[in-house]
Amino acid sequence: MVYIMEIYTDGGCRGNGQPGAIGAAAAAFKKRNGTYDAWTTSLPRYPPPTNQRAEVTAIIVALEQALEKFEELDTNPYLNVKIYSDSRYAINCMTNWIYKWAKNGWINVAGNEVANRDLLEEASDLDDRLRELGYVDYIWIPRENNQYADRLCNEDMDEQ
Repeated sequence: MVYIMEIYTDGGCRGNGQPGAIGAAAAAFKKRNGTYDAWTTSLPRYPPPTNQRAEVTAIIVALEQALEKFEELDTNPYLNVKIYSDSRYAINCMTNWIYKWAKNGWINVAGNEVANRDLLEEASDLDDRLRELGYVDYIWIPRENNQYADRLCNEDMDEQ
């Protein structure tokens, strides 16, 4: 049996990378009946939040929730996890760059340590765990197709 998970993610930041910046990440799990289970998290103040950190954090939240959902299932199905994001950066990290960076000791082509290494290593570890249970696909979508996750992020930042 195959169990399909569709998770929409978004991250946002106000004051990108500056002192006093705030950020949030959201993941929305689309249920079979068309409704959503949603999770949001506020980014810590240090290191200063950035849009990229927020987008990768949203992927981490999605991966964590997919693993948690799997543990709640009565059976052990093969997973088909689809994670949607409107961030080309986050999608490229998870589908291309992360493997190269890990192989190169987390050094980029310029010879510097990869930005957001802490989050990317965490995402990579979670991705590896999830891939032991099935298939994981990261899919870029246009911003207008990601309005629910975007709204969750903005609501979180409004409350900070």
